[in-house]
Amino acid sequence: MTILGGMQVSSRGDLSNWMVPRKMVKGMGGAMDLVSAPKSRVVVTMTHTSKDGSPKILQENTLPLTGVQCVDRIITDKCVFDVIPNKGLLLRELSYGQTVDSIRASTGCSFEVASDVAETY
Repeated sequence: MTILGGMQVSSRGDLSNWMVPRKMVKGMGGAMDLVSAPKSRVVVTMTHTSKDGSPKILQENTLPLTGVQCVDRIITDKCVFDVIPNKGLLLRELSYGQTVDSIRASTGCSFEVASDVAETY
């Protein structure tokens, strides 16, 4: 299992986590190697939105990609999504005080809601 921070994740599980154009960053490190490892489960942790409130979970990434269709789970400060291959995102858990509607409003792509979606504390 690999747990990484993320800057953006697409509905297909594409990950961007190493570069923001026109900003100084430390570089990609070993993230590309980690996400491309065979049979590795990739979990991304990040804030749900950027500082200006724009979504970081999108239909298509706008930042350079670290890996294509490599993310299995996204954990944010608002919820937990599973990435279902060839289907998209499945909302699994809501953080305390969040609703499905609040998640839809702060997510830049569509998603399905698990029948047993749980609220976590």
